[in-house]
Amino acid sequence: MTLCWSLDKLGPMTRTVEDAMLVLQAISGPDSGDLSSVASTLDYDASVPVKGLRVGYFPAWMRESPATDVDRAAVEALEKAGMIPVEVALPDWPYGSLQIILFAEAGAAFEELTLSRDVDQLKVQVPDAWPNLFRQSRFLSAVDFVQADRFRRKVAHEMVRLFSQVDLLLVPSLRDEMLTISNFTGHPSVTLRAGFVEVSEARSDWAPDPAHPLPRFSPPRRVPHGVTLIGRLFDEGTIARAGLALERHFGVAAERPPGF
Repeated sequence: MTLCWSLDKLGPMTRTVEDAMLVLQAISGPDSGDLSSVASTLDYDASVPVKGLRVGYFPAWMRESPATDVDRAAVEALEKAGMIPVEVALPDWPYGSLQIILFAEAGAAFEELTLSRDVDQLKVQVPDAWPNLFRQSRFLSAVDFVQADRFRRKVAHEMVRLFSQVDLLLVPSLRDEMLTISNFTGHPSVTLRAGFVEVSEARSDWAPDPAHPLPRFSPPRRVPHGVTLIGRLFDEGTIARAGLALERHFGVAAERPPGF
């Protein structure tokens, strides 16, 4: 859906890394109706070996939640696949403040919906849900928006520094800092199944709604858990090659629930 002009992106959701690259190859390229599209080409060759690729990871992130044993095993799998794990770090900055840009752009995109009061008809109306974020964005400071945009450039420069040290990054898929950073810098990523975890409660990206709590499971349910590879700008081919190698090592891509 259209949400933020400077963040919106397209990407396939598939069962395997190879399928994702097939779809991405079909949709890549310039779009005359989209001023933000770039006349780039997808440089992807699955036959190129991954041996020697330097893969950065954040040790502290791997030790604490939301990382799991699946994430930690993925770091060990890098060496087994011929890649080189490299410890990296980012400054301790307030990356969440970048969300000001998201809220302002989303508020502009849905301004008519908000001012017409049609936003009142949306189902979820708890404080952190989108309807209230659209309303609250009307009160954002222009100065704060500009400062957040300047901060965004600083963060982009930090990512350039990181990728001068490594070829790609391996991060826990649910790590908020990197999800936020890569959303605002545009670095490509692939998330692939790496194993399974047991969960006792359903997870949702929606704001918690006390009136409609998420389902709980007893006994816990076994669900897939993924890791995320992030690459240099316009270098989807490298993260895809690494993803294929890890996918073969994990050996879980073919597992699926009955009926699928």
